[in-house]
Amino acid sequence: MRFSNGLEYCRQWRQIADKLVLIFKCLLAREYARARIQVLASKCFSTRSGQGFLIGDHFVEAMNTVVGITGASGIVYGVRLLEKLPPTKTVIVSDDAQKIARLELGISRKDIHELADFHYANDDMYSPLASGSVRFDSFVIAPCSTSTMSKIAAGIADNLITRIASVALKERRKLVLLLRETPLSTIHLSNMERLSQAGAIIMPASPAFYPRPRSVDEIVDFVVGRVLDELGVDNDLYARWKGVTPSTRSRGSRRTRR
Repeated sequence: MRFSNGLEYCRQWRQIADKLVLIFKCLLAREYARARIQVLASKCFSTRSGQGFLIGDHFVEAMNTVVGITGASGIVYGVRLLEKLPPTKTVIVSDDAQKIARLELGISRKDIHELADFHYANDDMYSPLASGSVRFDSFVIAPCSTSTMSKIAAGIADNLITRIASVALKERRKLVLLLRETPLSTIHLSNMERLSQAGAIIMPASPAFYPRPRSVDEIVDFVVGRVLDELGVDNDLYARWKGVTPSTRSRGSRRTRR
């Protein structure tokens, strides 16, 4: 009797073990299949940038964003943008921006390069991005100095950043200039108008205070979040305006009541 009970006991455990092994094999097969699908998807799905990636079981079209960082105060905007952008991202850091980055954030050009997938020197006019035949989705200059903005407005392409901006305009790709200057002269305003008419998006780094920011980071996140909005990148970097429910006691002004 004890012997038969022992055999039944062993048989039950064997069945449990077989089920566990089957589950384990299924999980391994799923992970292997997911890896294979990711490789095949990146080859079979054609996107503007020619790339994509899997998040969970969903194929996501990759963006190809270029970020230029120029010699204006506010290097943190460009750094934070690189941290939040999805793949694929390329960065170009000007010489003046490198100096300001060390002064404002205590970081080097190499530290900024590590935040991107690719990087080029600003004097590398043989970079693939200097040609209109190489596709990218958008070009953001953050921060953008008024000197860089003025060169772009005048059609001057004397370095890689201004050249890519020229390419973005002529190829009708998204160009966002995050200006960090105040006050603005008549020349600045005229150049901003000219670029806006040419299709560029002019974004002064102007934070809002209705989210009641409690730190500099939250102020930076608001500006960077608005840039991501322009690029079509979903983000929750800042609290969006939800409106204010009017008081039921308030009857408004005389003009409103009329």
